[in-house]
Amino acid sequence: MRGKLDIAGLVLGFIGLIGAATVTGLPMWKVTAFIGASLIVMETQWDGLWMNCYMQMNIRMQCKVYDSQLILPPELQAARGLMCVSVLLTIAALLVAFCGTRRTNCFGDDARGKRITLGLGGGLFLLACLTTLIPVCWTAHSIISNFYNPEVVDSQKHELGEALYLGWATAGVLLAAGAILVYRSTSRTHEMYHVEPVLMSEEDYHDVELQRQPSSSYSRKEYV
Repeated sequence: MRGKLDIAGLVLGFIGLIGAATVTGLPMWKVTAFIGASLIVMETQWDGLWMNCYMQMNIRMQCKVYDSQLILPPELQAARGLMCVSVLLTIAALLVAFCGTRRTNCFGDDARGKRITLGLGGGLFLLACLTTLIPVCWTAHSIISNFYNPEVVDSQKHELGEALYLGWATAGVLLAAGAILVYRSTSRTHEMYHVEPVLMSEEDYHDVELQRQPSSSYSRKEYV
């Protein structure tokens, strides 16, 4: 059961890595909301971290990479760096946590070293969760604030894209992976200092008593 928790944490971390990479590459962070006189039901515009895409009649899609990073709003500029950091942290967390599992020979029989390494991997997963959650929540807050702001032109208002929902799910998976691995690293501390009592049968106890008794064939004078 204890080894299965380590494997479960690594599997969740690998899923989180796939999710973080997908969220970083998807262009569906912002979806243009056509409101009022600007209602266009045949065209959809998506804005991502690296490009924006147009889809017409749900058939044809055209994407264009941004000419400059300065074109992006502040939340998307920050999201670029934070999501890249999140992907790198998740990769590092997987490697570190894998070295701290019981099934590896990275530290030999050093249980304390494996425990610290496993806890470090869990901490990196938690940090990756934070770097994923910050840009997703910041972008969602900006979209909602501008949507209900009467001073913003209708054509500049956006809706939440699918990448944001996937980002929240990815942050939850990374949080679960980090929590499991940190819990396993702390539980191993109690395992190191906990010794289970050994139950002996009557025959084993009788054999031990025989070994303790001195031999009767020799007297004390023969030893002198």
